[in-house]
Amino acid sequence: MQNFRNLIVWEKSMELVEMIYRKFSEFPGEQKYVLKPQLSRAAISTPSNIAEGCGYDSSKQFRNYLQHALGSSYEVETQLILVQRLHQTDVTDLIAQTKQVQKMLQSLIKKVRTS
Repeated sequence: MQNFRNLIVWEKSMELVEMIYRKFSEFPGEQKYVLKPQLSRAAISTPSNIAEGCGYDSSKQFRNYLQHALGSSYEVETQLILVQRLHQTDVTDLIAQTKQVQKMLQSLIKKVRTS
């Protein structure tokens, strides 16, 4: 069991959630109410799964939660691409942050797998 607050990937994924909330607070009416809930849930799921996985003593369980977090981050990326396509909204900064989190998660999963 480890403290999730010490993981840089957890901090980066929390920053991504904050960035998404700030960006979507600017969206008008329907866009805000249709896209924001799904994207918010997926974004919040990423650091939440990292934190939950840290609560287990088993490396296998920790790795499983990290993989769930990675899956959620791919969901976030897909939804951001959709926002960009449908609304011509620049979310390249959010996509870049998402890709950074994905790379960090992939590295951590690999490290946990080999330990």
